Amino acid sequence: MAARVAFVGAGPGDPGLMTVRCRELLAAADIVVLDQVGRHAVVDAFARPGVQVIDAGHDHDQPDLAVLRTAKVIVNAARGLGESGLVVRLMDGDPSLFHGVADEALELAHAGVPFEVVPGVSAVTAAAMYAGIPLTTASTTALHVVDASARGHDWASLTDAASTVVVLGPAARLGEALSELRQAGREGSTPVALVESGTTTSQQTRTTTLDKASQVLAADGMSFPVLAVLGPSVGLREELSWFETKPLYGWQVLVPRTKEQSGSTTERLTAYGARPTVVPTISVEPPRTPAQMDRAIKGLATGRYAWVGFTSVNAVRAVREKVEEFGLDARIFAGVGIAAVGGVTAGALREWGLNPDLVPAGEQSAAGMLLDWPDVEDSEDACNRVFLPRADIATDTLVAGLTEMGWEVDDVTAYRTVRAAPPDASIREAIKSGAFDAVLFTSSSTVRNLVGIAGKPHAQTLVACIGPQTAKTAEEHGLRVDVLAATPNAIELVDALATHGAARAAAAAEAGLPVRRPSQRRHASRRRAR
Repeated sequence: MAARVAFVGAGPGDPGLMTVRCRELLAAADIVVLDQVGRHAVVDAFARPGVQVIDAGHDHDQPDLAVLRTAKVIVNAARGLGESGLVVRLMDGDPSLFHGVADEALELAHAGVPFEVVPGVSAVTAAAMYAGIPLTTASTTALHVVDASARGHDWASLTDAASTVVVLGPAARLGEALSELRQAGREGSTPVALVESGTTTSQQTRTTTLDKASQVLAADGMSFPVLAVLGPSVGLREELSWFETKPLYGWQVLVPRTKEQSGSTTERLTAYGARPTVVPTISVEPPRTPAQMDRAIKGLATGRYAWVGFTSVNAVRAVREKVEEFGLDARIFAGVGIAAVGGVTAGALREWGLNPDLVPAGEQSAAGMLLDWPDVEDSEDACNRVFLPRADIATDTLVAGLTEMGWEVDDVTAYRTVRAAPPDASIREAIKSGAFDAVLFTSSSTVRNLVGIAGKPHAQTLVACIGPQTAKTAEEHGLRVDVLAATPNAIELVDALATHGAARAAAAAEAGLPVRRPSQRRHASRRRAR
């Protein structure tokens, strides 16, 4: 018996457009079969660790042979797994459009291999709408979709001026196809939008006419995948463009944090249209000796503490690992007050099943925790001891403040932070040369460590800091601070950068100037210097 096979559409590029079923199947897959358009990043993000990935390749010149070759690969993979396994054939966009799914599925049917097909969001509709172009309107009710890779189209049937035509395929063949449509009688003045890498933050859209489209494709060096939309609705792009007009669209933003800490920050940046690059500046390691943490966890179990104060996600992780090492779980916190320095740390606690009793209503910092921390006299417990699991380099603000309030504090080193290894040479060069449009500093240590392992960011790179102390450290290192968060919170910092980006764009538009990213100003300065 053979394993089950699922033909799955991965969507057009934006991970947010992947279907729930697609993610479920990827997470359960034993083998994933890709072709040239397949998304290895999608597999890395959503498939389980250790999944086998087979790259079946793709051949635009001999697509029929490519389909048969891929089908054979899938059949062999399914038979090798046995009936309890799952093979996911991951396809770009929607499998039902120009992917040979019918031929591959027929080969599976003839071989007796069970399969299912999971549709996905097609690049045909998604890339056009991300470019601000509706494919149909009240006056444009006919839509034709053409695969440029195929030959022998009846182009004469697509010359109606009121219809929308979408042509997709390799850039070289796309130019030929559009020329054939022009020769068949479609007006040369028909507006055309050429969309590259649609729905991703690398999306590039160029508007032209049918007469000039082939030259634009050749001159701009556009690469696969490219989608051409032509028809009256292309004229609506200027008013309906919503994706490429986001305040940080196309910005390369450096995030000097660990991947574990940067999830919400990168998601927020991506929502504003930016392309974040995470560069770890610290490495989190266990304390040199575990004795302090061991005693503290045993103290939690025996009722030694009235409160536990978590000042970072790393602290939550360190305590959780130690609790589980002792064979215990979140019930160890029964009857203990739990404080979290901010929303991200509170979220990490909730993932563990713990709902914090105290999260600062104002400033999310040690000072903010102190403002909301109850007095010893207000505590309903006779115990007045606090457990603070923290980094080895944590400041004394919280300990001193709690001690002054009458609390007895066990300030325990839960983890050590050491400077991370330098990033790749390409990243270091991008930092120094100004290829990044902005850098987000979320602590003084990120400033010091980034400069230490990679050098100072270029003067054209915007510097955004989470708070006054971080800004002061940046200035001490010779950096100009351009953006300061209203409150010391990573999400607020991203929002402040987006507000700054929107203001820059508005000022350029008001002055009648092109909207340039900070890194583009660097290139413009170099051209003027020449």
